[in-house]
Amino acid sequence: MTTARTPETVTVLRDVRPWGGEPVDLHVADGRIAAVTPHDPAASAPSVAPASSGTATDDGVVDGRGLLALPGLVNAHAHVDKSWWGRPWVSYGGEATTQGRIAHERAHRDELGIPGVDVTLTVLRELVRHGTTAIRTHVDVDLGLGLRGIEVVREALAALDGAVHAEIVAFPQDGVLRRPGVLDLLDAAAAAGAEHVGGLDPASIDRDPVGQLDGLFAIAERRGVGIDVHLHDGGDLGAFQVELMIDRTLRAGLQGKVNVAHGFAVGEVPPSRQADLVAAMGEAGITMTTVAPIGAAPLPVHALRAAGVAVGLGTDGIRDLWSPYGTGDLLALTTQLARLSRFRHDDELVTAARVATSDAARFVGRDVHDLVVGAPADVVLVDAENVPDAVVRAPRRALVVAGGRVVARDGDALV
Repeated sequence: MTTARTPETVTVLRDVRPWGGEPVDLHVADGRIAAVTPHDPAASAPSVAPASSGTATDDGVVDGRGLLALPGLVNAHAHVDKSWWGRPWVSYGGEATTQGRIAHERAHRDELGIPGVDVTLTVLRELVRHGTTAIRTHVDVDLGLGLRGIEVVREALAALDGAVHAEIVAFPQDGVLRRPGVLDLLDAAAAAGAEHVGGLDPASIDRDPVGQLDGLFAIAERRGVGIDVHLHDGGDLGAFQVELMIDRTLRAGLQGKVNVAHGFAVGEVPPSRQADLVAAMGEAGITMTTVAPIGAAPLPVHALRAAGVAVGLGTDGIRDLWSPYGTGDLLALTTQLARLSRFRHDDELVTAARVATSDAARFVGRDVHDLVVGAPADVVLVDAENVPDAVVRAPRRALVVAGGRVVARDGDALV
């Protein structure tokens, strides 16, 4: 990784192909796309820096060399406070259950300096160099840490000076009701600016699904924040909890502010129940995020989107005390999502790319996240023939622009 330095400001990103279309020039002002104009190869372009060079020109013009342009990748389910990326290898020693992983993490996080600003910065830079420019990150809030993890993540994000736009979920990894005082911590986190409060398997962890959801929804209504619940419980038990969330969302008037993360049950229940569940989620404005896990029943992505259920993609933890896996490469994870979903046709592969980019705007509090006028100037360039080619190969990121500044080149983070 290169030494961090001040990112160059971009005024014009010339000769790029948004979504594989015709070549255009993207004009940038105040961190946003101000204009999109057809590229004229005959026009004079003095002192233009190519996308593969080390710096932009003095006037901020960068030559995109006809590369494919995508919006910045959106990691809709991350845990950037947990990673040991950059530390010596940590052998996994926990039991392969949710509770076993929680206990293992609680026993060993302090010795690894987790959460810590340095390790959080390291994993954030991995995300940046792979093209991620916006994240929704869950940050542990528990009786041992209090709100310190959120403070750590905010400090690390500030050190990147806008290279990553983030929303924070105050996440009760060790349970909610079974740990008296956690609800108060979640409320305090929401009052202090966390955009969402999280939950965790209301039935199998807290053994009180109605009680946990009542507590979370009370905070959401009082503080005006969203809710994002990790739901690993499968089958009928998981589906029942989704139904509870649907009912509570409608009664509280929180349509569009409730997310089910993982939601394995939605992919597991029989087709008729799945259809009813998906339709009800769409009516309630509930969203879903997936980490495209190998071995789990894939979510019905097409059916969810058709019902109006927004689907986001995230890395989950990256080399943490839950699992040694993860690289921070969301485009490669898009390949995995497409394969698990059995996508083969071009339009399906484009759908996978949109799940990881433009369609994920709502997961990070944006109205628009695309290569259009008025959107944040978050752009990823790759050497690919078209979007399906980019999804299938996940080629190296030639250039990453965030908020109108070059933050990574040729796989190296510059922040």
